[in-house]
Amino acid sequence: MSANPSPLHLPVFNQSITVFGKSKPSRVCCSPSRAMETNDDTSKAKGLSFDDFLSKKPYSPPTWASHLKPIPSHVFSLAHLPTPIHKWNLPNLPQNTEVWLKRDDLSGMQLSGNKVRKLEFLLAEAVAQGADCIITIGGIQSNHCRATAVAAKYLNLDSYLILRTSKLLVDKDPGLTGNLLVERFMGAHIQLISKEEYAKIGSVALTNVLKEQLLKEGRRPYVIPVGGSNSLGTCGGTIAGLSLGSWLGALKAKVHAFCVCDDPDYFYDFVQDLIDGLQAGVNARDIAKGLGYAINTSEELKFVKEVAAATGVVLDPVYSGKAAYGMMKDMAENPKKWEGRKVLFVHTGGLLGLFDKVDQMAPLVGNWQRMDVNESIPRKEGIGKMF
Repeated sequence: MSANPSPLHLPVFNQSITVFGKSKPSRVCCSPSRAMETNDDTSKAKGLSFDDFLSKKPYSPPTWASHLKPIPSHVFSLAHLPTPIHKWNLPNLPQNTEVWLKRDDLSGMQLSGNKVRKLEFLLAEAVAQGADCIITIGGIQSNHCRATAVAAKYLNLDSYLILRTSKLLVDKDPGLTGNLLVERFMGAHIQLISKEEYAKIGSVALTNVLKEQLLKEGRRPYVIPVGGSNSLGTCGGTIAGLSLGSWLGALKAKVHAFCVCDDPDYFYDFVQDLIDGLQAGVNARDIAKGLGYAINTSEELKFVKEVAAATGVVLDPVYSGKAAYGMMKDMAENPKKWEGRKVLFVHTGGLLGLFDKVDQMAPLVGNWQRMDVNESIPRKEGIGKMF
């Protein structure tokens, strides 16, 4: 739901959107012919200029979204947009099938991924409400929590992160692996909760508890829900946002999404709540198609490694990796459905999560040995310089 949407610089895609989402209704792969960046973003990219980075700008919705309520009044420019698109040379594709890759993993090094699109709207509201700190919640390697900590610090806001972890680790220092390293470098205040307590109490109650504590301390907290997934976040969201934009805009195509946890019915209800919050007047089952999907970790990580070796693209192990695996699995099992199709897969980032998987990844990689230099090669002390 970008302001003044312009055509993407892509080949024309087929009439249906094929989207492979991740574990939340905000993760996707799709084949739209329009939407995501603004005209201003396109011209900005051509000139490689980011003069408005970190600036707060009035938000003007596209005409097809003008009836939605509430419409955000402002947006922060936090992401480096538009992110590039290129052909993805995946092996073993069905006949005449093309896959193109939308690189939202390149939306900014510290903010990489699709979550920054939501934060542009959410943090604009936080600042407008006079907040001096941000509260959010997620898993121990939450990409959203890391992006929130970075974006908040850019805007001189403190961040408080409630992170879900194992009950065996809840009383221990969480370490500096992956997203945690960035969060702690940013000075984020981290509070750990066990998965068991999280399941019994819920994310809303937990963030409210922390909010009340901070209010008593004289702080002015703004709460962002899990994954930044609420109606305002939908304006920069992925499954819900792209589905709504496609349906209300010119494309009129249904988004297809894989869920990598829970089940499709849960996410249909979740997306319905998001679009109802915008008074969109549409049914989630009309604009999106959910597909249940799960794979075990060894298969997932092996696939991620194989894709990197074959194409040079590194997928994250939690979201894009599972979505791409699901797409390729369906192509292998139902090749006729895909023949002649052009698909745009949206890489939603999350690469820092791989650093939490190094022990599982180690058996899958090799390609190293000590270099054997024959004794006949001349040697002289001091001849080798670092540069």
